[in-house]
Amino acid sequence: MAVKSAVVEAGRAPAAAERDWRTPVELLVLGAIWGGSFLFMRVAAKPFGAFALVDIRLALGALVMLPFLWRDRAAFNRGIWPRLALIALVNSAIPFLLFAWAAQRSPAAIGAICNAMTVLFAALVAFLFFGEKIGVRRALALLAGFAGVVLLATSKVAGLSVGWAVAAGASAALLYGVGLNLVRRHMAHLPPAASAGSTLSCSALLLAPFALTHWPAGPISTAAWASAIALGVLCTGLAFLMYYRLIQRIGPTRTAVVTYLVPLFGAAFAWLFLDEPVTPAMIAAGLLILGSVAVSQRSTAK
Repeated sequence: MAVKSAVVEAGRAPAAAERDWRTPVELLVLGAIWGGSFLFMRVAAKPFGAFALVDIRLALGALVMLPFLWRDRAAFNRGIWPRLALIALVNSAIPFLLFAWAAQRSPAAIGAICNAMTVLFAALVAFLFFGEKIGVRRALALLAGFAGVVLLATSKVAGLSVGWAVAAGASAALLYGVGLNLVRRHMAHLPPAASAGSTLSCSALLLAPFALTHWPAGPISTAAWASAIALGVLCTGLAFLMYYRLIQRIGPTRTAVVTYLVPLFGAAFAWLFLDEPVTPAMIAAGLLILGSVAVSQRSTAK
């Protein structure tokens, strides 16, 4: 028995070591992919326009997830699809449009920083509409995060005001926060990957008429097409698969660490590849928002 236990423990040790090594790498890669999504939006949003770009993104992401939706199709009865369509609008279609609209008018880092507010908005929505306790620490974290958004909105980048772009990014993060609460309460019983496939498919179908009527008349550059494809396949489809796999392995709280990485990669990629400035106001706002998210997550863990 002792020998068997030793063998079992010896087998568990390498597995645990592998998990410990793999998890931070996957979180880092996911943060880089989602940070890169703001770079790709910045490149492709103007040539395509928000509607066409977002529908391409949703359709390609849905194609990646379609095998999982097909595999688990028995879990999706007809009555659930109107609810899924509503959640798809709140959690995918409209936020993607807002971020794409903002990408046409501001540096990529602006959207990436605003995206970090999702965690705080999810807590606020849960408190206001679903009766969850928020606590003093999380309330102060929310105030600090909002202060960061105000600082970002009132700043200028290269002499240009980014207030409306910040408002669009913050609104997208708010909708993500609403969507997270809706998913938690109405889709928790569904297979996660198939759920993502269902909402992405609904979003793509709902936006298709707008994409067709707003399709760009002029030629689209190779760089814009490559960015749109990367946005759909890599930053939506494959990234969602990584995200749900991480949640299943390490839980949602630890997976939320990726929230801190997205603005860092978003700003770094924009500076490196697009020569966009990273201003002191952007750094200060980012620190306020990320610090507030860190405090909020620490409070949640307790």
